[in-house]
Formats: sequence, C-alpha cells, structure tokens
Amino acid sequence: MDRKDEPHKDYYKVLEVDYDATEEKIKLNYRRLALKWHPDKHKGNSAVTAKFQEINEAYKVLSDPAKRLDYDLLGNYEIDKYTLREYLARFKGMILTCNGLGIPHTSIWSQQLMETNEYVDE
Repeated sequence: MDRKDEPHKDYYKVLEVDYDATEEKIKLNYRRLALKWHPDKHKGNSAVTAKFQEINEAYKVLSDPAKRLDYDLLGNYEIDKYTLREYLARFKGMILTCNGLGIPHTSIWSQQLMETNEYVDE
C-alpha cells in the first residue's frame, strides 16, 4: 500500500497529548507510553509491538520541529473524526492568527455563496 493510501494517524492522539503540547510534554508522554507498551514487557504479542512502533513513529514526527510543522500543515484533516473540542484545540492557533491579522470572518467562499444565492432568487 502506498503511503498516501494509508489511513491518517493522529500522532497527537497516539501520544495522548494536546495539539499545542510543548516539546517537553511530548517527550514525557512518549517515555511513559514507550515503557507501558514496550515489547519486552509483553513477550510475543504482535499487537503490542505494533502499538509500540506507532508510538515511536508519532514521536519521530512530533519531536522534530520541521517534521511536526509539515505534519500539522499537510496532515489529512477529516473533520468528522474529531469532536468539536478536539477540532478547536487543533486549529486554535490558526483561528487566533487569522483574527489577529484582521482577516474578516466572512471568507471568499461566503461571498461566493451569497452571490450564487442572488442568482437563484431571481
């Protein structure tokens, strides 16, 4: 299976951290989970080995600032997989930045929708 065809993994959920977690919090949770899921503690259990590998993969991405930025910017955001609280936590930096830059709440899409509705009403 091609990498693009793989289901998106939410590395923040894998490491059980918030989307705005500090490097220290990511490291602490990684160590805690790595100890908990280490294959040596669960001899012969392939599910535990897979979970341990997933934890390592998540840490490799989130512990590297450049990889984390790429992951955050290019990640597959499937809104229906998140609760409202998780979605707002994940994108609050972007939301605050847009409002802080004075970008109005109505987007170009809203304007186009209103223009389209004008034609429908006629």
